[in-house]
Amino acid sequence: MESILFVIFLVTLSSSSFVAESSDNNRVFSPCLDTKVQVSDGFTFGIAFAQRNNFFLNSTVQLSPCDSRLSLSSSNSQIAVFRPKVDEISLLTINASSFSPATYGGYMVAFAGRKYAARSPSAFVANSTYTVTSFTLVLEFKKGRLQNLYWKRDGCAKCSGSSNFVCLNNQDCAIRTSNCKNQGGSVDCSLGIQLAFSGTDKHLAVLNSWYEVENLRQYSLYSLYSNLRDSLTSQYSKIF
Repeated sequence: MESILFVIFLVTLSSSSFVAESSDNNRVFSPCLDTKVQVSDGFTFGIAFAQRNNFFLNSTVQLSPCDSRLSLSSSNSQIAVFRPKVDEISLLTINASSFSPATYGGYMVAFAGRKYAARSPSAFVANSTYTVTSFTLVLEFKKGRLQNLYWKRDGCAKCSGSSNFVCLNNQDCAIRTSNCKNQGGSVDCSLGIQLAFSGTDKHLAVLNSWYEVENLRQYSLYSLYSNLRDSLTSQYSKIF
């Protein structure tokens, strides 16, 4: 997997970074290696973008993008790497002016680990007609070991009744791709992922950030960061 792994770029709107801080005792920086973590450690995971069928072996079994049996290395795919702090709410963004998920097949899978590999279900992001810009990803741990990654959907509750959005499969609020700035429209369609943690760390401390996110509106994290001027904050305030 490492041979095809490369970073698009990263913006984490919390105190997380690629540089290990004094409170970060996790020295595993590859998303394709196993580790156990505690609260405030950095945790490295990846998100792969490709066609949906490229995440499956023989079109039947979904594997982790770290698994060499997948054809990601020979297909049109891209991978982003992130390192948030364990049990901190983070906002991960990928700028639409530099990267278009539709170019790489329009689906994404979050993943980490090798022997204890975990991967999320594939999630639709974009095609030539629709673009989904906001997701919530939950990383679930047991005794500090990643067990699962899953996308938390709200069933389009936040965009119900708005003509600016289309509800896809009763689970995702999508913008028409023609309205995106990179297609000549007025909306910044940069991908935003709210990240939260659940379960327990290696010392059995309970990870609580998921319960905090659950009580927030879908786009409310954007308003917490004053340095997002002229970004998705203003775009969504116009829509809603």
